[in-house]
Amino acid sequence: MPGLIGKKIGMTSIFDGDGKNFPCTVIEMGPCVVTQLKTNDVDGYEAVQIGYGEKKHATSPAAGHAAKANTSAKSKYVEFREFGTEVSLGQVLTVAMFEEGEFVDVAGQSKGKGFQGVVKRHGFSGVGEASHGQHNRLRAPGSIGAGSDPSRVFRGMRMGGRTGNTRIKIQNLQILKVDAEKNLLVVKGSIPGAKQSLVIVEK
Repeated sequence: MPGLIGKKIGMTSIFDGDGKNFPCTVIEMGPCVVTQLKTNDVDGYEAVQIGYGEKKHATSPAAGHAAKANTSAKSKYVEFREFGTEVSLGQVLTVAMFEEGEFVDVAGQSKGKGFQGVVKRHGFSGVGEASHGQHNRLRAPGSIGAGSDPSRVFRGMRMGGRTGNTRIKIQNLQILKVDAEKNLLVVKGSIPGAKQSLVIVEK
């Protein structure tokens, strides 16, 4: 399951040969550097660690860790348990590892919406019209349980709370275009996160 770290640039659309218009997302993929090869003997498991982006103010441990791979400290590190292909320490991975037409999984951090009520968070409709006698119940959740029995609110009840800012993975997104010169990957559809946010693309 090889993958790379990238940055979401934004959305656009592409026309195919038949004139169909497909919404798509442009991702700046890599280049990423293999910063560590973990083994069972040393780390207890096998994994490939890759780094992306330059860290402006690197600490001495971070700089020393990157120096083993003959590179600079990175701002983002990700491990892949099953990388699928043979890689070496310090190897530079580019978007060329992806091909047009194949399907990938994209994981990212969704946009944070702050504390939201049940209408925005769960799609509640409220009580509808404001009739005589109720003036502030338009977006209220309503009853959350019975009284004497069970004398409590069940766990998992849909209520207001913090919305967004969670890790989301979108699976089976088709690659429409690969630009190896500009390190750009164009996938069909939308991906989680705001512009300039980091994403992880896996085969």
